[in-house]
Amino acid sequence: MLVLSRKKGEKLLIGDEVEIIVIEVDGERVKLGIKAPKGVKILRTELIEEIKGENKAAFDLSLKAFEEIEKNIRENRDLK
Repeated sequence: MLVLSRKKGEKLLIGDEVEIIVIEVDGERVKLGIKAPKGVKILRTELIEEIKGENKAAFDLSLKAFEEIEKNIRENRDLK
């Protein structure tokens, strides 16, 4: 990992097309501006983790529903 110190207004370049600009520093918060081509995805990792958690919860719920349906089918077969 590369660690850099930057002041307000300073920039850094990633490759030839992505530019990061320090917009504001306020205590422990830093505002960054990012210039990148439209095809470059810029994602906040906390949102990715939240989406992964929601997807896992939805899968677990679907699996539980499927298991309940399977159980009901078996019980109905046994009644015949």
